[in-house]
Parts: sequence; structure tokens; C-alpha cells
Amino acid sequence: MIIRDKHTVAKIKRQLFELLIQEHAFWSYEPASINIDIIDDDQIIALTLRYLDIPDINRLFTIYPKRKIKNAWKNHLVPESEFLYTLNRFLAWYYFKAKNPDTYIKNLQTRHLNHLIGA
Repeated sequence: MIIRDKHTVAKIKRQLFELLIQEHAFWSYEPASINIDIIDDDQIIALTLRYLDIPDINRLFTIYPKRKIKNAWKNHLVPESEFLYTLNRFLAWYYFKAKNPDTYIKNLQTRHLNHLIGA
């Protein structure tokens, strides 16, 4: 169930943001420029999926719709193919209920590449 209370949602986002800072997920940012106000939801979702643990990922599903989480995953993590192969297989199977994660991810990667080249 998605939490609708704005204060609770903001609190959970802040907690995830702080955990991401602890995990050095913003390594490419100038440390003084890291601010939750400049990080969009897709980035918080993608970085949480990439760097944090299952209980933290589960919290994403309490503040964002599954579709938004899945889109962030497809747009930010799936294109990294071999580098995040095991993580993407797990996310596809566990969270997005793919019956055959390998085929599903390969199809998503192919669609992404076709989109990039304009096919």
C-alpha cells in the first residue's frame, strides 16, 4: 500500500537519501552540492535499487507506485547490462515477477538500444 501522507513520504525519502549518502552513492557529485532538493525521484529510486538493501528497497514501494519504480529501473539500471547483470536478474524476478528474467532483461536492453539508434 502506498503512503499518501506528504510528511511521511518526505521523511522516508529523507531517510533513503541519508542512507545513499552513507553508501557514497553520490560519488560523482561535489560533496557541497548534494541536496535532496536537486535529486529527482527517479534518481533516488535507481540509486536505492543499486546501493541499498532489500528492506530499503521495500520502502520505495510504500512511497512510489510500482510502475514508477519499474520505469526508473528500466531507464537507469537495465541499460548497464553486464555490469549489473545479477542485480537486474534479481530485481526482475523478485520485484517485477518476470517468469524468465534473462529473456525479459535482454528484451528490455534491446528495446533501449533500438530507441537510442532510432530504430
